[in-house]
Amino acid sequence: MDDQNKNLILATALSFVVILIWFVLFPPPEPDVPLDAATDATTSTETASVPAAPATGTATAPADAAPDEATAELKEAPRVSIETPRLTGSISLVGGRIDDLKLKDYRTTRTDGAPIVTMLSPQGTNDAYYALQGWAAGNGIDPNAVPGPTTEWSLSGGATLALDQPVTLSWDNGAGQTFTRTITVDENYMFTLTQSITNDGDGAVTLSPYGMIVQHTEPDDLENFFILHEGAVAVANEELAETDWDDIAEADVNPEWGRQAIVTKDVSSGWVGFTDHFWQAILIPGAGQTFDQALTYDARGDIYRAITRLPTQTVAPGTSAEVTTQLFAGAKEWAILREYEAEGVVKFIDSIDWGWFSFLTKPIFWLLHELNKLIGNMGWAIIGLTLIIKAILFPLAYKSYVSMAKMKELQPQMEKLKEQAGDDRQKMQQGMMELYKKEKVNPAAGCLPILLQIPIFFSLYKVIFVTIELRHAPFFGPFQDLSAPDPTSIFNLFGLLPWAGPAPETFMALIFIGILPLLLGISMWLQQKLNPAPTDPTQQMIFAWMPWVFMFMLGSFASGLVVYWIANNTITFTQQYLIMRSQGYKPDLLGNIKGSFKRKPKAANDAKEPAKKGGK
Repeated sequence: MDDQNKNLILATALSFVVILIWFVLFPPPEPDVPLDAATDATTSTETASVPAAPATGTATAPADAAPDEATAELKEAPRVSIETPRLTGSISLVGGRIDDLKLKDYRTTRTDGAPIVTMLSPQGTNDAYYALQGWAAGNGIDPNAVPGPTTEWSLSGGATLALDQPVTLSWDNGAGQTFTRTITVDENYMFTLTQSITNDGDGAVTLSPYGMIVQHTEPDDLENFFILHEGAVAVANEELAETDWDDIAEADVNPEWGRQAIVTKDVSSGWVGFTDHFWQAILIPGAGQTFDQALTYDARGDIYRAITRLPTQTVAPGTSAEVTTQLFAGAKEWAILREYEAEGVVKFIDSIDWGWFSFLTKPIFWLLHELNKLIGNMGWAIIGLTLIIKAILFPLAYKSYVSMAKMKELQPQMEKLKEQAGDDRQKMQQGMMELYKKEKVNPAAGCLPILLQIPIFFSLYKVIFVTIELRHAPFFGPFQDLSAPDPTSIFNLFGLLPWAGPAPETFMALIFIGILPLLLGISMWLQQKLNPAPTDPTQQMIFAWMPWVFMFMLGSFASGLVVYWIANNTITFTQQYLIMRSQGYKPDLLGNIKGSFKRKPKAANDAKEPAKKGGK
């Protein structure tokens, strides 16, 4: 076997093994599950979750609580509507909870009439998920005299929360302190909450403002896909931390918080919250505020909390105190997160799970996003991205294909060296190296472009899977979701027969592949035919089967990734053909294709064996 074929097989085998391992470890995700919360009641009870504020410093002991009857109170509570171009929902006046929120721009599935995505849902529903703000009591004020999860607020301004239309809630504790909360919302998903206290009592009071996102039970619709982080996400002093649900539930008990907790103190800039595949709820303290972050788990109610606790404030008689924080609750849209980051939400773009190859995934997505803005179709944007990547790698590819063409020209000389060396492999290797050096040929040059494609392939796979911009992104015809596998199938002749193909998540869908995987296999096969089949039978078998194995392996991957691979193969074929022609080597494409369908007569093969034996 000559060195060219060895290197080509080595690179191909490496690519095959890596993709096979990837396919086994990270199988394709299940299809979208509707995210609307069920209305089944839950018996989960909120217990103390925020340490109370001491006279000075930060909080040390639990203090906020909601009784068992909270669910019943919430069902009967008056509400304030939320209506913006992108959001709809309501705020409960019990606790001032933002606990009913839907995203108008997104539907649970592509099915006609599918419900819009539910982002937050009240306590008492399945997967209850909501946001709370309040004050933890310190010296000079009774814990029951601060607003908590079951405090019923009065609406004192604005009947509906809308753009440029804030709402103001107020509560008088009857002990000389009046609390107000003003809520605004922007054109996307950011709420701004300003909490204030006016102390008309006789003595000073100390209290600590907090924000809280509450998730009752681990979400039912987790994808549990290794490539994707789901759970808590936070930035503390420029450091990103991703924490799985299990890690929160298995954390050590923190004496200060009285439960299992992961606490980060004295954060000068950052945020904390919960994230899943496409949506997230994040607490963001105001710029310049130092705060503590906590992720807690209460096993008694199976409740997870993400909490920000700001420093204690002392409010003297006749004075007021105010604090402003933000709540993001919505889709992880790249452009919007980048805008918020530019406005001061540190490293907010990293709430998208870019993975280990972030140095590749981020620029790849930026380029894909810009191309989509220019073209207006994500499928064609992926093809445009492929063209640009191939253009960047072209100098390397050029050297590779020139080297391959020269290797073809050296074939007669290499055969002569083999005859002269006989069974002396060392002599043959020395002769080959001298020949390569004399003709300035690098036999390993053909491997590098293939090897470079592996991290690019994985990075693009990550981008296509984790970014919401690819969710339900149409291409053309039946390909209306580039983040999902090819919906067509050989089983019904790609839609020509009057029955449906196998469901995407079934084993049958892996066998009855669609149009895109079939084109992928054909493009790989044609690329092989630029060179004659190797003479070694083992090599012939590997090369013959490889395109079709890849076709079935990648058939259940996201359509966008298969589109990239088809475009990549097509461009590579064109580049290789033209460069080899420019070097004086004309690939016999038609002859190689015909040769792949010919079978050597059995008698000729049998006749070779005695000759080999007789020669020994």
